[in-house]
Amino acid sequence: MSGDPPGARVPRVARDLVGSARFAQALALVAIGTAFGTYAIRSLIGWPGLIAWLVLLLVLAGASLVARWRAVEWYGLLPLTILVFVGWAAASVLWSDTTLLSAVRVAYLIAFGILGVYIALMRDTIQVVRAVADVLRVLLGLSLALEVLSGILLDLPIAFLGIRGDLAQLGPIQGVFGTRNMLGFVALVALLTFIIEWRTKIARRGKAIASLVLAATCILLAGSPTTWIALGASLVSLAALYGLRRIPVAVRWRWQLALLGVTSAFLIAAWILRQRIIGLLDARAEFEVRLDVWREASRYLASNPLQGWGWVGEWPDLAPYIWIERMTGRHHASALSAWVDAYFQVGLIGALLFAALVAVALVRAWLLASNRRSVVYLWPALMLVAIAVTSFAESFALVEGGWMLLVLCAVKSAREMSWRDALSRTRSATGPTHDS
Repeated sequence: MSGDPPGARVPRVARDLVGSARFAQALALVAIGTAFGTYAIRSLIGWPGLIAWLVLLLVLAGASLVARWRAVEWYGLLPLTILVFVGWAAASVLWSDTTLLSAVRVAYLIAFGILGVYIALMRDTIQVVRAVADVLRVLLGLSLALEVLSGILLDLPIAFLGIRGDLAQLGPIQGVFGTRNMLGFVALVALLTFIIEWRTKIARRGKAIASLVLAATCILLAGSPTTWIALGASLVSLAALYGLRRIPVAVRWRWQLALLGVTSAFLIAAWILRQRIIGLLDARAEFEVRLDVWREASRYLASNPLQGWGWVGEWPDLAPYIWIERMTGRHHASALSAWVDAYFQVGLIGALLFAALVAVALVRAWLLASNRRSVVYLWPALMLVAIAVTSFAESFALVEGGWMLLVLCAVKSAREMSWRDALSRTRSATGPTHDS
């Protein structure tokens, strides 16, 4: 018999539970599902229910971290780019016209960031790929099932989920994500994740092929021009990385520089030919909507160019956001560009900090993907390419699932390739030695 009194056994059991690998695995799945399913959760239980659920996840994540304290590598926990950007967003509460709302929204941003950090700490990259794949399979499968129910079986919209029932006309569909662009972004993340899952042989061949078909079908039916551009960029990046990994290490850096030059030239050409590209993608109407929003946003930036209007994340029905909506004649939840949104909310300084966050994370992930042997290192690089490209026309990278994914990939890349670790190793190698 155990010598512990009955009352002491319960804390020990609870500690063992929250400190177990199974608990961390389950919590990671739930956190990813929550981050990408926020629209559906809000539609079902409202903002109070979502916030309560998010607080519970944070408490459980905190308990799990405490229980596994000794097993966690705390050194170099967070990239400085994340800390500085979030710190600047938090500082914007001081000059925001909506102080209380800004404080709440900064806390909301930090909450999903903490969950991203927790997943990065508790799960290795291949486990993260498996978790994201499992969650997105469920969400995309549910989306397609509800679209079939609404558009074919019932021929009625499911209003509370924002499903219009346009599947019989081959879309565009929204699934459980509220908009076709968000569905397209999630389906793109899923497609790239399923490719890595297939190549690393995490899933059986039949399951992998079915998952790829599911994600591709959702991309097609979403009909999002933004997603098509991001998909093209991601597939080109995938091909480039596969090519780089087969080049001898001694000359790989030359090919990296050549690739950088070609990419820069392509971006310049794409900007010059943007009108023709927009016409080919049949995206002129969407581009005009974005142009109207950006034009109106620029009018209000003149008074706060460096610090912005204060962080709010998803746009509230308050000034100056509601003024932009009235001038453009439609409701907007964002500036329809993460770069413009960061500029508008936290000014030029915040936009540059956000750009630094994405750029540093992408460079680290790209170098890891091109130099490490395991295929799983391709995943963070592909995620960051998709985020960076999508951010030109959507603000997903600044909120909820997009932000959590950005933080997760940035932390993973930084912990594998940290300049602080390199500096520490250099000091150790050049420091004084003591002979016996």
